Order: sequence, then structure tokens, then C-alpha cells
Amino acid sequence: MSMKKIYAVFGLGRYGSAVAGELVNNGVEVIAVDIDERTVSAAADKFPICKCADITDPEVIRQLGISNVDVVIIAMASNLEASVMAVTLCKEAGVKTVIAKCANQMHQKILTRVGADKVVFPEDESGIRLAKNLLSSGFVDMVSLAKNVSMVELDIKPEWIGKNLIELNLRKKYSLNVVAVRRGDMVSVDIDPQESFRETDKLIVIANTAKLAKLK
Repeated sequence: MSMKKIYAVFGLGRYGSAVAGELVNNGVEVIAVDIDERTVSAAADKFPICKCADITDPEVIRQLGISNVDVVIIAMASNLEASVMAVTLCKEAGVKTVIAKCANQMHQKILTRVGADKVVFPEDESGIRLAKNLLSSGFVDMVSLAKNVSMVELDIKPEWIGKNLIELNLRKKYSLNVVAVRRGDMVSVDIDPQESFRETDKLIVIANTAKLAKLK
């Protein structure tokens, strides 16, 4: 049985708090960090591990045990210098996935260049949506349509390659309603149930959010 991932969120503003909150609510271990003591004090009741620290200090990164963290979300778009330092230190510590929030396209280029694996614009992706995507391992994207219903774009599983919708019977097995297939830059909603799936295909489905855990 695989161990749960460990996450760290740097910056507990509105966006960072939303990410950390959604992760914690789903039973995930999160190290929440902010440099402002008042912010940390206000957030301490929400996050079991909540630290006041300067994440641009290499020694602080070491003391926080960031080398043991699987995913770091850097949510300090207003402070580019701190974000760049945090990305650099996290990658040097061996963090596999570093996600950084940015303020504009120039910042996006800079953060990508120094090693960020993904850069998000807060106006385009809410903190809660990012957390849901992180929790839904294997999903390309996930959008909540209602409290219990989500639309998800997901990769073709290895055992689905070469099989078609009739053979897979995804509706019965996973309660998935396939609404479209993405093949390269083309998205088709006119799906041939007898056409075999390719390794690079992606499915766009609508499903009960709770049942999506079967696909993890």
C-alpha cells in the first residue's frame, strides 16, 4: 500500500489557505508556513502543522524537513524574489513537484526557468480547485459542476489501451459518463463506442466526485 503524499504550502493568504484547507480537509498531511506571525496565529487552529518561518533561508528549509515533502505549493505571487528563492531551495532539497503562484506572464517565465514544475495564475485556478487536482492523482484537470459531481479530464490507463468503450464498460465499472475524447489538439464529442483508445488519448468524463477515488 502506497504512503500518502506530504504537502507544504508557503504563504497563507487567501489562495494558500484555500489550498492548504482543502488538503487538510481530505486527511492529507500539510506543512503550512507563513512569515507573518499574526497570519500564522490566525491559521493555527485550521492547520495541525503551522509554522512561522522565512522560507528564503536554506537553514529554515532544512529544519522544516522540506526534503521529505512530495509537493510544495508556493503561494506568494506578490513577492517574486521570495518565490524564486523558495522554488530554488525546494528543488535543491529534492522536492519532486513545486507549484508556484504567479502575478503575470513575466513572473511565470522566471519561475519556470528557476525550476517550478507548474505555475498557476490565481484568477484562472482557485486554490480549492488546485488542491482537488493534486488529490486526484492521475487526473489532467478536474472541475466541480456541483457539490457531488465533477467533470474530469484523465489519461488513458495502461489497461485501457487498445480497448473501446463497449469493452471497458466504464459506466458500470467506475460510474463514468464519457462525454468527449481528446486526441492531440482535437476534442471529439461524437464518440464511436467501437473505436479503440490510443495511449495518448485523454477522456473527458462526468462522474460522482466520491466515486472518482476508484481511479486513483
